[in-house]
Order: sequence, then structure tokens, then C-alpha cells
Amino acid sequence: MAEDTPQLGTRERILRTASLLMQRQGYEGTGIKQVSQEAGATLGSVYHFFPGGKQALAVAAVQHADQEFADMLSASLSGEADPAKAVAACARALAGHLRDSGWVDGCPISATALETVGRAPEIEQAVAQAFQHWRDLVADTLREAGFPEDDARDLAITIINTLEGAELTAQVFKSETPLLVAGEHLARLIGSYRG
Repeated sequence: MAEDTPQLGTRERILRTASLLMQRQGYEGTGIKQVSQEAGATLGSVYHFFPGGKQALAVAAVQHADQEFADMLSASLSGEADPAKAVAACARALAGHLRDSGWVDGCPISATALETVGRAPEIEQAVAQAFQHWRDLVADTLREAGFPEDDARDLAITIINTLEGAELTAQVFKSETPLLVAGEHLARLIGSYRG
């Protein structure tokens, strides 16, 4: 994994590698030794940058994944003036990314979230903050398009929840259809608030 980005500093390579491995293998399936090997870093470097060990690395990896997904979400949402079209475009972008990854790179934090809920408060908090960050991005887009505060908030929760579920289903079935259908129906839902 590290060979794809040799210009990155050691800490960034470790973070990106941990984030990708946790996305694909979950928290429990990702070991510090594997992260160090695949990042092209020494084990000492991992502990130097993340003295709290695996849990500290996991929190930072979730935060990294949060920002990467937020950047993709922001780009999709800002690509269309109409928020209904923007959400449908976001679903298409997620479907394309998932397909291009061979159906392995779904939500960057869901596997970690499911494995650590109720057992690792620091990781759980980072996951909750990521979901809230994504909801806030969607709600901001809707508010900027003229939606009232309550509608923007409720729709943002629905949009993120629906995209998360559709992404998992698309992974299971190795098909873009669940995300594409979800995007179309979310666009209709958003449109219905305009009518």
C-alpha cells in the first residue's frame, strides 16, 4: 500500500494504511504489525506517532477516513445546484468507487464502528463524530438551498443512513443497483419537500 504514495511522510502513510485496512478488515482484523509492514514503516515509528497503541491509531484512522469521505461528499454535493440532483450524484459516485474497488472499499468506518460499539469509547466517539460531520455537510447543503432547519436536519439524517445501508447492500450483492436506487429515491424525497 505504501508504494502507491511514496511522497507521503511516515505518519500519513501509517494513517492511510490503517484506515484502508480497517475499512477492509475491521478493527479486530487489523494488527499494528501489519499496518507497519504495509505502510513501509517500522513498528517503532507506529508507536512513536501513536503512543496509545492500536486504539489511538484506530481513532486517528477513523478521523482520517471521516475527512476523506467528507471531502468526497462535499465534492458531490457542490457539483449540482439542486440538492436532490446532488444527492443522486453522490450515490452514483459511491457506487462507482465501490465497483472500482472490486466491492471491498465500502464505508470507511462501518466495520470498525460495528466491532467497537460499547467496547472502545474513544473509537466509538470518533465514529459518532464522523457520522455527525457527514450529516452536518448534507444539512448545510440543504439549508443553503433554502430548506428550513428541522427539515434539513431530518433529511440529512435520512440521507446518510440510507446511503450507508445502500452501500453495505451494494457490497454484499456486488452491484451498484442498491446505491443507484437509493440515490433516485432520496432525490424524490428531497424534491417532495419542495412541493
